[in-house]
Amino acid sequence: MAKEEAARTPTLGNPKARHKYEVIDTWECGIALAGPEVKSLRLGHGSLEESYARFRGNELFLLKMRIEEYRHVGHVRPEPVRPRKLLLHRRELLVIRQEVDRRGLTLVPLRLYWSERGIAKVEVALVRGRKLHDRREAEKKKSARREIDRISKRTR
Repeated sequence: MAKEEAARTPTLGNPKARHKYEVIDTWECGIALAGPEVKSLRLGHGSLEESYARFRGNELFLLKMRIEEYRHVGHVRPEPVRPRKLLLHRRELLVIRQEVDRRGLTLVPLRLYWSERGIAKVEVALVRGRKLHDRREAEKKKSARREIDRISKRTR
């Protein structure tokens, strides 16, 4: 039943991230959530638009992620925008920290989804910001690739 439920639940994406940034590497992370936050996310009430990840000490936190309040909750109401701890193995955290410190890169969430076991996962990417001309160039390549695919489908 968990697989069926995970397949039905909506995921949150960050579509602007791949446009604004050049993705270098990605990791799958767990995320520490409160009960009402899980229920709200299962309904698709959240946003990754302005969020990013930062180290605080030896731990990695997701900042500025918005999860709307679950309406049917009692007296415990977590803040909609608060730091949420990302769960990774210590070795992975060390590798990520070295990359961020050495190369001056940023960590951005690409999507939030549910694993087959029904656990919330966040795909975090190590990214480098694109300049405006780089974004335009990437858009040109993308549209050219789409046009080639469209033409090749017609000729089959």
